[in-house]
Amino acid sequence: MKKEIFIRRIIWSAGLLLSCAAFTSLNAQQPLALDLNKALEIAMSENPVVKVADQEITKKKYAQKGAYAALFPQINFAGDYGRTLKKQIMYMDFDLGGGTEIPGVEMPDMSGGIEVGRSNNWSVGFTAGMPLVNASLWKSLSISALDVELAVEQARSSKIEMTLQVKKSFFGVLLANDSYRVFKESYDNAMENYLDIQHKFGQGLVAEYDLIRADVSVKNIEPSLLQAENAVTLAKWQLKALLGMDLDLSITCEGRLTDFRSELFADYLSVNTSLEENTSLRQLDLQAGLLKHTLDMQKYDFLPTLSLTGLYQWNAMNNDFRFGDYRWNPYSMIGVSLSVPIFSGGGRLNKVKQTQVSIHQLTLQREDTERNLQLAVRQYMDNMRTCIKRFDAAQKGVEQAQRGYAIAQKRYDTGAGTLLEMNDAELAMTQARLNFNQSIYDYMIAKSEMEKIVGKQTYK
Repeated sequence: MKKEIFIRRIIWSAGLLLSCAAFTSLNAQQPLALDLNKALEIAMSENPVVKVADQEITKKKYAQKGAYAALFPQINFAGDYGRTLKKQIMYMDFDLGGGTEIPGVEMPDMSGGIEVGRSNNWSVGFTAGMPLVNASLWKSLSISALDVELAVEQARSSKIEMTLQVKKSFFGVLLANDSYRVFKESYDNAMENYLDIQHKFGQGLVAEYDLIRADVSVKNIEPSLLQAENAVTLAKWQLKALLGMDLDLSITCEGRLTDFRSELFADYLSVNTSLEENTSLRQLDLQAGLLKHTLDMQKYDFLPTLSLTGLYQWNAMNNDFRFGDYRWNPYSMIGVSLSVPIFSGGGRLNKVKQTQVSIHQLTLQREDTERNLQLAVRQYMDNMRTCIKRFDAAQKGVEQAQRGYAIAQKRYDTGAGTLLEMNDAELAMTQARLNFNQSIYDYMIAKSEMEKIVGKQTYK
């Protein structure tokens, strides 16, 4: 009895473990559901390009703090050692003038000179210095602040570009899914017609040609269906790569392109075409500001600078290495250093002229960039307007194609129509649905491109 209970417990435990394993495997295989907002959120936190841009801001902030450090005193500890190979000779002249000699004093003969100094010279101590008046240094601090602002704008540009790429990829997945559904419905209709015709052929109601033609219609749709299925896989791979995900991770993109058709007319009427937030123009403006500050800093190089210096050292001199017998003599000094630039061979002046030319070049570049952006705005507005017209035409085309297919199918069932008419109606309905989805996709892509140009931030 105990043995049976023990066996039952083992079987129950094994079943429980298998159930847990199956449940875990099921959860692991559940695809990650993504909508557009969630995809953008993941991209902004996981994409390497965005991470690099954010780290660039941090790096520029550290550089700015390093620039401010130049205003504080710089204190260093230094130690020097020198070995005298040939000592200096010092000569002394005791001639008091007029050949006068001091009575009773015998003057030494200094005609050969005497050696001065010792073989080993040691010096250790602290040195300090800080700028008191330095206009060029002060101007460089404003350049560091603009450099940080430029890094922030470049990071915003990376996020705007990433937003565009994620939207394109996400809408690409939706288009591939919708195209697959269209071909799947077409395949199911063809298969249903084939089975119906096969049944009628068995009863002798239709000719063998209709059966062969129906079978060929099924076989013709299969390659398009497989290609649409492959397009879905490729589109998901591209999206996962942008989001920084493992390519083997299973995902599903929620929604359909038809969910965005309500945005077509409202967005087109309220679209913002101002270039005030365009990231390219803002970066050019910041670069122009950097060049102007650099020009001022280079002009300040012509001004005098005043610095405060000081030191406190201990010096020792000896002919041996008996450190215990050394006599360390302290020496300290504090002073002010004034530097007045006079002549540099034209180097400072040429730097000023070079920066002035760079400013003029940047002005021309900004004008050309703004002109091209205005052209792009008009092109995308025209594309959006064309897509709306295509959408309206495609929507009516789908309605008429569905009605035509229903009529053709009814005519064939009653013997008034032919299989060729029904196949043509099916092909027209499939093409109309594809055109309908494509018009929405093209509009959303043109809208996303427009948002990038105007610098609209659609992410958090």
